[in-house]
Amino acid sequence: MSNDTTLSVPQGGSDGNLFIASVRGLTQLAGLLAAMTLLFMTLIVFYEVVMRSVFNAPTSWVAEISVYSFVAMVFFGMGVAQTKGAHIRVEVLLDSVKDETRTLLMLLGDWLLLVLVALSGWEMFCFTVSEFINGTRDWGLLATPQWIPETPVVIGYALFFFSILQTAFDERAPKTEARIWAAPAIVLAAIGALALIGRRDWFPFDWLPVDMATLVITAAILLIAALWSGARIAGILLGLLVVMAVLFSYAQDASLVFTGVLMTVSLLGLLLLGVPVGGTLGMVGLMGLAFTLNNPQLPILADRSWTSINSFTLTAVPAFVLMGTLLVHSGVTVRLFDMLVCWFGRARGGLGHAAIGSSAIFAAVSGSSLATAATLGRVAAPELNSRGYSRRLTYGVVAAGSTLGILVPPSIAMIIYGNTVGAPITVLFVAGVVPGLVLACLFALTILIWSYLSKEAVPDGERYSMGEKFRSTLGVLPFLVLIAAVLGSLYFGIATPTEAGAVGAVAAFAICVAAGRAAPMDIYHALTDTVKVTAFIMLIVVGASIFSWVFDFLRLPRELVSTVTEAELQPWLVMLLLAVFYLLMGTLIESISMMLMTLSVTFPIVVALGFDPIWFGVVLVLLVEIGLITPPVGIVLFILRGLGDVSLRDITLGVIPFILVMLSMLVLLYFFPDIVLWLPEQMEG
Repeated sequence: MSNDTTLSVPQGGSDGNLFIASVRGLTQLAGLLAAMTLLFMTLIVFYEVVMRSVFNAPTSWVAEISVYSFVAMVFFGMGVAQTKGAHIRVEVLLDSVKDETRTLLMLLGDWLLLVLVALSGWEMFCFTVSEFINGTRDWGLLATPQWIPETPVVIGYALFFFSILQTAFDERAPKTEARIWAAPAIVLAAIGALALIGRRDWFPFDWLPVDMATLVITAAILLIAALWSGARIAGILLGLLVVMAVLFSYAQDASLVFTGVLMTVSLLGLLLLGVPVGGTLGMVGLMGLAFTLNNPQLPILADRSWTSINSFTLTAVPAFVLMGTLLVHSGVTVRLFDMLVCWFGRARGGLGHAAIGSSAIFAAVSGSSLATAATLGRVAAPELNSRGYSRRLTYGVVAAGSTLGILVPPSIAMIIYGNTVGAPITVLFVAGVVPGLVLACLFALTILIWSYLSKEAVPDGERYSMGEKFRSTLGVLPFLVLIAAVLGSLYFGIATPTEAGAVGAVAAFAICVAAGRAAPMDIYHALTDTVKVTAFIMLIVVGASIFSWVFDFLRLPRELVSTVTEAELQPWLVMLLLAVFYLLMGTLIESISMMLMTLSVTFPIVVALGFDPIWFGVVLVLLVEIGLITPPVGIVLFILRGLGDVSLRDITLGVIPFILVMLSMLVLLYFFPDIVLWLPEQMEG
């Protein structure tokens, strides 16, 4: 899987075309707006913390305005993420075909995503207009007219629409200027037709289950696809849409088993074709809304677009991502590893212990295993290799250490899990502390055992003076204080996760200033990087929300729970089956994507069996992390392969002992759940 999928394909058309240039300019403007909105959101949350904690004068507006700012940032940022190739795709098939076929599949994915975005944007526009006409206001203290914060969603969808066109142009540009200009002409014609149609009931094709507006939008996209990417692409797109429409229509009168299998197969099929994960979830949900329900419910596209993102809980995601991005930019991660090398360098396997320690501490700021792997792969791996450590041990250590990225708080995956199932984020964060520390210690023990079993893999350590140790510690002291403050404020209930992230981001900026790395463009790049990461995650959240609504409406989770309960399977057997399922899925699909795709099915089963939601959250995070480093297609393995001159075979052989340790950790958590639950119970007590 990749979040960097922009292709370098020779273009057949002119990049100097005014329309394409305008689209690129709009995308850059959207990126600027998103970055400034993120900055504004972070500062007002920091302001709230200062006013409440220092002056005992809490505000009545920050929570509401910060959520509205977050929604605007997300939808302004989706187009930026699209043009930068940040939206996650499964690339198992894409990487195994010829360039021409890959381009075809990428284009097909883009046009399918365009259908979803166009229909969602139209429904969101209609929803916003109705909110304006009805004078709907928010239930909050500000009683904000709802059309105001919903308008950026409409604008964001429009910008996302044009950014997908830009991506399609970059992958295979139209052969003539006329074909390029046909796209805006068709879009304007479609807008005119939609203005005439509106929401009227008039429809000449009563035998079709969709309305006239849906047909107009779909026909317009098919026509643009034919002119821009060729009749072959348009024909495949039309055929795929028709086949899915027929199958999902048949599911109206079919059994729930058939419907569930159809949705699952459609999901996996689109993922393998390379459709972005968020688009895949949304497209399967769209088909269910349009064709499987007795009465089509396309307005749910708008409802889910708004309600799934309109959450104060989710505002913690960009706050922590920004904090981690700024800290990495400050150079503190290099100094952190150097400090741990000084303290552990003389010990047996000392640099390996330093790498694990760096991973655990860096995980406390990045919240991402992929970011941890990329950072430690650049910082720790070259150092271990240069000191004579075997390649297998080096990359096994870095890969295993990266799995701490979403187990040690603050964890982006735990925020998403908590928001999805309704579990308290702070409790989830605290629950991950002890398992994370235990796993880090087990990794260190594995390195120690390896060093005795294969002495040539680990050279003798280097001695450092006490002065060198203390000087190295002083270099990262502000960083360590920051981490302690952020986690301490969460543990003692002083701040919400969003507030802790905002304070951490401001403190990280101060560290950048002290390090002389706070140039305006540096900060802007940190903001835009955060926007891209947040946008691709939230596209998956929106898609999963649409998919889950259909899944729940059809009562599929209830039927699955009933089936499992009636089968009277032992809880350990069900958990074993779920573990195998997640381990297999984790080799193909990024962790957050997999969680959002499956929780609507697996969580009700787990709760029905009597397992604690907090415990399952930690176990699930560990399961999906094992998948990221499991051969043959674990994502982290390929990240490390791309960073160094090392074979995939060496990385695989190096990571296997650590996978066995993590599987043992899962068994330990099953038989001793207090490893997860003890610290949260102490916090509540």
